[in-house]
Amino acid sequence: MGRDAGRLSLILLMTPFLLWIGLLIILPQLGIGYVSLREKISYDEFSFGLKNYVDFISEPVYRNTLFRTAWMSILVTILALIVGFPVAYYIAKIARQKSRAALFLMCLIPLWVSDLVRAYGWIVLLRETGVISSALVDLGIINQPVEMLYNDATVVMGLVYTVVLFMIVPLTSTLQGMDDALLEAGYNLGGSRFTVFRRIIVPYAMPGIVSGCIITFMLTAGSYLTPVLLGGKNSSWFTEQIYNQFITRYNWEAGATFGVTLLVFTSFVVWLGLKLTGQSLATTVAKD
Repeated sequence: MGRDAGRLSLILLMTPFLLWIGLLIILPQLGIGYVSLREKISYDEFSFGLKNYVDFISEPVYRNTLFRTAWMSILVTILALIVGFPVAYYIAKIARQKSRAALFLMCLIPLWVSDLVRAYGWIVLLRETGVISSALVDLGIINQPVEMLYNDATVVMGLVYTVVLFMIVPLTSTLQGMDDALLEAGYNLGGSRFTVFRRIIVPYAMPGIVSGCIITFMLTAGSYLTPVLLGGKNSSWFTEQIYNQFITRYNWEAGATFGVTLLVFTSFVVWLGLKLTGQSLATTVAKD
């Protein structure tokens, strides 16, 4: 009886998760993959092949946009790690036990606001007639308003702000499990702060670092609103190319090809990062 009850509980718990994975992730991806292999011959007549992928590879604009998106996403991930690691370490190892929950909650508060609202918040701050430019003019630091939007620096800054929380969360969770005796032993053996950081803290936090980098990289590469709103026509983000193919040109075959290419390429970058760091998904994202 107890075994049957446990099996029923497992089924009831796993069914919503499996339905979510199957209906919202696996089936749409299979559908996109199917559409990407269709070659339009005439109206409502298709054949199957790799022509869409050949066309993508042969077009330098699309290739360069993909590589640019990947490079910018890696840069955003690195900056998010640099910004997020000290915050996570302070919450996990320096802050008092009573204040850790409050600090962690403060880091999560920006998630309560949608990406669209956050992007428009940056626009209000950085546009030519925005808060920062007007304040600089009023203080006499500059003579006329300056447009701070529609450049790579603004896009990177907005993306770092958007994804840094997803870097802090796994880092904090990992660092909280580190025994303070390890740090004390490192200092007692004559290690400097840098040596303790390099030889003890970073290796211990590596699963959290890798999992945070995977999450932030994938979120950044798949971002649409922030690059388009903050970068304008100069954004050149690959998700904008996907949007244009689906919505503007109504070329679903090309849009599906771009979507599959982005998924495969970003997955390759993640795999390469895991190999270079000597980690695996079992010790990072799926760590107990």
